[in-house]
Amino acid sequence: MKNKKIQRFCMVALAAVAIMGSAGCGSKGEDQEVSVGYFNNVTHPQALYMKSQKTLEESLGTEKKVKWTAFNAGPAEVEALFSGDIDIGYIGPVPAVSANVKSNGDVVILSGSSTGGAILVKRPDADIETVDDLDGKKVAIPQIGNTQHLSLLKLLSENGLKPVSEGGTVTVSAVANADVANMMERGDIDAALVPEPWGATLLKDGAQLLLDYDEFYMEGNYNVAVVVVRKEFMEENPQVVEKFLKAHEAASKAVNEDKENALSIINQELKNATGKALGEDIIAESFERIGVSTELNQESVLDFAQISKDQDFIDDLPEESALFAK
Repeated sequence: MKNKKIQRFCMVALAAVAIMGSAGCGSKGEDQEVSVGYFNNVTHPQALYMKSQKTLEESLGTEKKVKWTAFNAGPAEVEALFSGDIDIGYIGPVPAVSANVKSNGDVVILSGSSTGGAILVKRPDADIETVDDLDGKKVAIPQIGNTQHLSLLKLLSENGLKPVSEGGTVTVSAVANADVANMMERGDIDAALVPEPWGATLLKDGAQLLLDYDEFYMEGNYNVAVVVVRKEFMEENPQVVEKFLKAHEAASKAVNEDKENALSIINQELKNATGKALGEDIIAESFERIGVSTELNQESVLDFAQISKDQDFIDDLPEESALFAK
C-alpha cells in the first residue's frame, strides 16, 4: 500500500512538472520573440533598412529575437495581425484602418512611416490633358480598396467624376503594377495611379506624367505607409515597443541624412529578398516623391477612413481615440 501511494505521488508530481515545463517553454518562446511584418517595397524604407542593418536586433539585445515576415498585400498582413502571427507591421493606412475597425480597436496605429510616393500617369497617345479628360477613360490602380484606389476616388469626386461602378463614366480596374506598361502599350488602359518605384519605371518606359505626387491629394502630405501594433502586445511589452520606435526613428534619420548610402542598403535588401535590385536612377527618382518620416498625418488617415466607409469597405468609422496608440 505504501509503495502504491509513493508511486501515485511520483506520477502526479512528474505530470505537474511536465505541464509546468511545457507551459514554461511555450510562454518563454512567445516572450522572447517580436514578429514584424512589412512589404519588400520602397514605401517601407525603415523596415528594409532595419532588417538589413539589424538595428532592431541590436536595440533589443537579448531581450527579444526579431522575426521579419514579408507580405505582398495588406489583407494578408491584417490576417497575420489578427492571428497573432505578427506583433508590429508596416502597412498602408487603408488596411490599417480596416484592421482597427474589424478588430474593435485591437490593432492600433503606432507611427507614420512614409508619405506621398504615387503619381498619375497616362498613355502617351491618350487624349488626356487634365483630370476632366478621364471622363470615359480606363484608369488602373494596383488593388481595389488600397491607398491609391481611394486616392483616385477622392480625385474623381473632387472633379465631378465617378467610376462606372457608381454609375459614372470612368472605368477603374485593378491591375498588377508589373502589368501596367504592357496594358498601356496595347491600349487596354489610358492612365494609371501607381506607387513608386512603378511610377518612375513607367515614366522611363515612355508613360507621361499627368499629376505628380503632390498634385492629386493633400499636396503629397498623406501617409502612404504607417506602423501598426497589436494593442495587447503593446500593453504587455511597452519597453520593446519603445525600443522599436527608437530604431524606426533612427532608420528614418539615416535615410534622410545619408540618402545615397541608405538607398544603396535598401536596394541591396530588395535584391536579397526578391532577386532583383532597382536601377539606381529608378530608386533615386522614387525617393524624390517619397517622404520618410515617423510623423503621422492623422487627418489623412481619418480622411481615408471616411472614404472607406463611403465606399462600403468598412461598416463603421473608427473611433479616433481607439485608432491611434496613446
